[in-house]
Amino acid sequence: MEEAKKKSVPVLPWMRSPVDVSLFEDCPLDHLPCLDPRLKVALQNMGISSLFPVQVAVWQETIGPGLFERDLCINSPTGSGKTLSYALPIVQTLSNRAVRCLRALVVLPTRDLALQVKDVFAAIAPAVGLSVGLAVGQSSIADEISELIKRPKLEAGICYDPEDVLQELQSAVDILVATPGRLMDHINATRGFTLEHLCYLVVDETDRLLREAYQAWLPTVLQLTRSDNENRFSDAREEKCIVFTSSVESTHRLCTLLNHFGELRIKIKEYSGLQRQSVRSKTLKAFREGKIQVLVSSDAMTRGMDVEGVNNVVNYDKPAYIKTYIHRAGRTARAGQLGRCFTLLHKDEKKGAIGRSLFHQSRVKRFKKLLQKADNDSCPIHSIPSSLIESLRPVYKSALDKLKETVESEAHRKHTIGFKLSRMGKGRVTGRAKQ
Repeated sequence: MEEAKKKSVPVLPWMRSPVDVSLFEDCPLDHLPCLDPRLKVALQNMGISSLFPVQVAVWQETIGPGLFERDLCINSPTGSGKTLSYALPIVQTLSNRAVRCLRALVVLPTRDLALQVKDVFAAIAPAVGLSVGLAVGQSSIADEISELIKRPKLEAGICYDPEDVLQELQSAVDILVATPGRLMDHINATRGFTLEHLCYLVVDETDRLLREAYQAWLPTVLQLTRSDNENRFSDAREEKCIVFTSSVESTHRLCTLLNHFGELRIKIKEYSGLQRQSVRSKTLKAFREGKIQVLVSSDAMTRGMDVEGVNNVVNYDKPAYIKTYIHRAGRTARAGQLGRCFTLLHKDEKKGAIGRSLFHQSRVKRFKKLLQKADNDSCPIHSIPSSLIESLRPVYKSALDKLKETVESEAHRKHTIGFKLSRMGKGRVTGRAKQ
């Protein structure tokens, strides 16, 4: 029996090495790494000058080295500060979002508990421009819908297609605190209510919620929520992002291709040396103001360009030199803010030759070797699920066909303009000769 007990381990790998909260101490807000200054002020207004041990432990697993890389199961006594332990990192992480949609859902078994949790979120979220909603049946469902869903403004005397109006319904909240029953009501009946952008699900009072069926709310939520890997990359699509390519030609073509993906509800613009300075300045201004979510750029933007709130940098083309990588990655996580840098690599192997011998060296290994020049070889590897890529193939093929047509049209237009300029030049020369 004793041997069987020793071999018995939790099914989930991330539960095999628990973090002992008792090993942590209170941490003054001034010493908390990466805390947004706006949230620090909000906490101080609540009379909070330091975080409790459980709050410090969760912060390290989410905002610190952990960076929300795994699910968390928090077990701590009542009154130890569990609510703020998950509310604070969620609000901090969502603080730089560019588009409002429901990204965090907190589910509790009773209305009273939900109200308490909502109050905690409401005390800190507005400081960084986030909106918190409540769905507990305290008011009529119509009143809740008016608080949770933003409807387009319709002008009197104009007929609108109901389908168009439905498509323009948007979430009015970034974070929702709910009880299971009312949550299911909105999932089943509220137009415009969606969990497709959900990044964080908090099940508070887990033992009680999972003991009772509550209309099978949890399987429904999990079914409506994308997988972890898909969420990681969907985040990058919704936040302010710079995509770097290796040349001005690649920048132009990639930007054109992305804009042919008709279902992307984000604004994508090009920024490269092919454009006039006035156009680049106008584009950069719109990007800074959040009117543009994705900027496709050549390396013209890697040095000295300071844009606040860039959440993600994507290297569409792997940089050839470590200096280029550093300058690109330096566009995010500026001034103590958080940020991520993705580099897209193929899994296939590439042959290289030294003398007469051939060796195989994967692109991932070559990239890690590049990072070692900056004393960094701990870059995590994320594989994009093939199922996610397969679902995009029809859209990609259509966009690629449109890109081909655009490139041919641009080439024809350049040829025509070049021919006209050539004829004009010859005419001037001939005229002078006659004179």
